[in-house]
Amino acid sequence: MISTNQQSTESRAARTIRDVLTSGRPLVYIRSSEEQRVAHILSGLGPPLWTWCLTEGLQRESEPVQPGTQAARSALDFIIAHQGEAIFHLKDFHEPLRDSAEIRRRLRDVYQACLNSGKFVVITSPVRFIPEEIERSLAFLELRPPDTVELVAFLRRTVPAGSAVDETALHEVAGALRGLTLDEAGYALRRALAVGQELGAGAIPMLLEEKKMLVNRSGFIEFVADSAGLGEVGGLQGLKTWLRDRRKLFQMRDELSTEIVPKGVLIMGIPGCGKSLSVKAIASHFQLPLYRLDMIEIFSGRYGKPEGVFVQACRMMEDMAPAVLWFDEIEMGVTSAEAGGEQGRIFAFFLTWMQEKTRGLFVAATANRIDLLPAEMIRKGRFDEVFFVDMPVPEEQLEIFAIHLNRRGVDAGRFQLPQLLQLTTGWTGAEIEQCVISAITRSRIEEREVTQQDLIASAARIVPLSRTMKEQIGHIRSWAFERAVRASPLQRS
Repeated sequence: MISTNQQSTESRAARTIRDVLTSGRPLVYIRSSEEQRVAHILSGLGPPLWTWCLTEGLQRESEPVQPGTQAARSALDFIIAHQGEAIFHLKDFHEPLRDSAEIRRRLRDVYQACLNSGKFVVITSPVRFIPEEIERSLAFLELRPPDTVELVAFLRRTVPAGSAVDETALHEVAGALRGLTLDEAGYALRRALAVGQELGAGAIPMLLEEKKMLVNRSGFIEFVADSAGLGEVGGLQGLKTWLRDRRKLFQMRDELSTEIVPKGVLIMGIPGCGKSLSVKAIASHFQLPLYRLDMIEIFSGRYGKPEGVFVQACRMMEDMAPAVLWFDEIEMGVTSAEAGGEQGRIFAFFLTWMQEKTRGLFVAATANRIDLLPAEMIRKGRFDEVFFVDMPVPEEQLEIFAIHLNRRGVDAGRFQLPQLLQLTTGWTGAEIEQCVISAITRSRIEEREVTQQDLIASAARIVPLSRTMKEQIGHIRSWAFERAVRASPLQRS
């Protein structure tokens, strides 16, 4: 009999499988490549566990293989004849189902023989193949990556004997491993332990390095390691204030109603004015890992149909939560449903997903061509707020100059920065950064300290975007005037 003693420490996967079997469904198909993880869960449900694979046959836990059960038909015959409660775990049984009408017929016989008998058949496979003949006879489950409860239990089993690790450290490490399979989590853990890291907060950077390698493997999701604090963002006080207020709410997300928990922000505006840097600062301020979804790769066709890949990416990121998901240049991939086709369906999915996604995933979207954004996306309720990032005003330009000089080891206090403002009218933050880099480069070539004159000479050579794209910038400003909140409360004279 399936044990129904539900414990608060039971993992999501164990609870889901237990509920399906408790309902009396004799046939279950679990799509997963984690055979050992499924076997571990099944072994804790109560009835004896039998395991079958094509290369070994059918055996009960550590007992010898039952003679004559290597063939799929023989294994099904054994299940029908078996007396007493049991769970039969059939690995990669999709191949016999694909190849043989006899096996499909016999599995229907198994269904009848196991019904109300305490016997359950669980098929696991990394691919989904369910013949039409048995589709209505089995329950299908997609096994999601392990949650924190399952990862903490895995860490307890994996930590070397004699290691003293407290519960807080276990939960911190488990949070860093979210989204990985147990095998992948094991690789990351061994990598951290191999370089002498103790299991705790100190091991998290090494764990994230392994996670970065595994996540980047997908090709369309990038783990962004570069971080930036709010102090490295010049100006944008309105956006900064909003983030400081929302950080506490996000950290209390499990205690608050869904309507209050911050779910995302859309930052749109002029290129080079700090949108990407702001997203990195959000992740740093919220103390969360940052992942970037590459819409160009989504639509490249290298990973399948864009619609399916986009849905897969969003679901994958929910398993990574808590995290920040960055949609860079979102207007290039998520357009109005009126466009029809795959882009329209992606947009429809995105709107629904934004409303229903897990509360631990914060979405940060950036856009340059803001006139391409459909009204449905920027209306209240999709994102918590829509910010417009304009070119910095003089006070912000001074702050940006100081940030870039100090970041490169140059004392900004040595310079008369206000004197530069007459040369930097209409400059973006990126142009100020290039001015600083160019001045420092010149001084290094000549093997001397950078001077005020270096900055002036560098500034004189830069033609700002506000001059070369004057009409486009005017259009962006007029479009955003009534559609977004200024990221900086400062007003232009």
